[in-house]
Amino acid sequence: MLFNKGDKVVYPMYGAGIIEDIEEKTIDGSKNLYYVLKIPVGNLKIMISASKADALGLREVSPSSEVLSIINNASPISMPDNWNVRYKENMERIKSGELKQVVQVFKTLIFRERKKSLSSAEKKMLGTTKQIILSEIIISHDIDKAHAEQILEGTTAPASA
Repeated sequence: MLFNKGDKVVYPMYGAGIIEDIEEKTIDGSKNLYYVLKIPVGNLKIMISASKADALGLREVSPSSEVLSIINNASPISMPDNWNVRYKENMERIKSGELKQVVQVFKTLIFRERKKSLSSAEKKMLGTTKQIILSEIIISHDIDKAHAEQILEGTTAPASA
């Protein structure tokens, strides 16, 4: 799929951003097009080869109503007790680039953290999933990070007793 300047896209493991520019670069004697992706959460700028965009999982940002539906309806998933297996399975879900899978990992880790402590690797993973989700909320709704965090926190609030 070819993208254009101004398109809103998601790059797995990094989150949602806007294609700021498309540049032609010559590397090792061959000319290639590169998307210059600006990701607001973390203020990242990433260059992605247009020819490898599909293989890297670059996709359009989901419509705002779909983003909210996925976030509200994705449920935590049961995970193995062995943290190495759990970590590997969760990483595969995040790498898929699919919002639903990223939200499932996020919610699973949030609820697990409330019961028992997370390993440092899982804490980092929790932070990564949160940033990816926030970026897609921000880009799809055209809102700031604080408002996006309110939306996300509302989906993981503990049930009141």
